[in-house]
Amino acid sequence: MMQWMIRRLIGLMGTVYVILDKMLKHEDGPILGIEIDEDFGNMSRRELCRYIEVKLGWDNDAFWKLESTQKIRLCCQVARLNKFKLGDKND
Repeated sequence: MMQWMIRRLIGLMGTVYVILDKMLKHEDGPILGIEIDEDFGNMSRRELCRYIEVKLGWDNDAFWKLESTQKIRLCCQVARLNKFKLGDKND
């Protein structure tokens, strides 16, 4: 029961976050020293998630509906599987 309540509360907070994020003007330019392509810079949070879903062959809203920490874990695993070398810190 406690886990259910925590998930519901996180879901509610996530919805509030998405609404507020739509109103926020994000800074342009590099993120952690990485140049961001203009098309990504112009995409909404939902569009960015959809881009990932399409590129990785996942169902519509599969990535969007993941909790934030799940998204981060998944992206870390994808990066490892693809052997990304950006800033290589001897994984």
